[in-house]
Amino acid sequence: MSERTDRLTVFKTYKLYVGGKFPRSESGRVYEVTDSKGTWLANAPQSSRKDARDAVVAARKAFGGWSGATAYNRGQILYRIAEMLEGRKGQFVREVADAEGLSKSKAAAVVDAAIDRWVWYAGWTDKIGQIVGGANPVAGPFFNLSTPEPTGVVTVLAPQESSFLGLVSVVAPVIATGNTAVVIASAHAPLPALSLGEVLATSDLPGGVVNILSGRTAELAAPLAAHQDVNGIDLTGAGAELAKELEIAAADNLKRVRRPSVTRHHPGKEGESTSRPQAVDGDDWSADPGTDRLTAFLETKTVWHPTGALGASGSSY
Repeated sequence: MSERTDRLTVFKTYKLYVGGKFPRSESGRVYEVTDSKGTWLANAPQSSRKDARDAVVAARKAFGGWSGATAYNRGQILYRIAEMLEGRKGQFVREVADAEGLSKSKAAAVVDAAIDRWVWYAGWTDKIGQIVGGANPVAGPFFNLSTPEPTGVVTVLAPQESSFLGLVSVVAPVIATGNTAVVIASAHAPLPALSLGEVLATSDLPGGVVNILSGRTAELAAPLAAHQDVNGIDLTGAGAELAKELEIAAADNLKRVRRPSVTRHHPGKEGESTSRPQAVDGDDWSADPGTDRLTAFLETKTVWHPTGALGASGSSY
């Protein structure tokens, strides 16, 4: 049988990932995504404020079940995501190479590091409580115990430059600790993030735990920062000017805010265009991530419990 030479390429339609499903933007808008040389790669959905509100509703609905799951179970699910990423490594290598202008070998190293980071955070799910919780010594007949609990729904502005390793580094710790997330993908390189949604949908992660939006960062971040049902916001993907505006908006309901690292600016206001990034990431995503992002969106619950009467010889127990 002779090989066909007239076959048309089947172009991929990228969609949002909200509530475990793949909707198009309710606005019907799309924008062109290009590689580092300006070559067209795909049309990505340009999310609207309505899409952002829908994502918050989905994240809130999923929060009770996800935060109520055991930490061990969350770790199993995160490890399953790493397994799924390993099986689709070739696809992510291509997308990261196009998005970041890397050679295939360098892109492969980035993808390997991202998968390893999922595994690393999977291992922390049932251990972080031992680091930031514990029994507190008090003067009195009481047990005094502090335990970490998730903050709630967290908006995550993904890094603009590191389209996959940076993305994983900001999303995984949020959900590992029991929060649910509304993620705004890199404006100019959203394809790895949108493909990550496909992996999450076929893993054991409940729908709504992670919701992924693409589009103009500033347009989507503004309503989310002011949203009364969002409990925290990670400003990693925002430059200094946009971050300041979002932090002011977030103060209205006392959101937890994780500020971005130091960034270098291009001219213009952050988030105005989806064609090129307006800020360069200030984080070294290849470095040891530590536990800072795991604890950024945790609350500490302290419980006092009487131990009974204490005599000269100690507890009555």
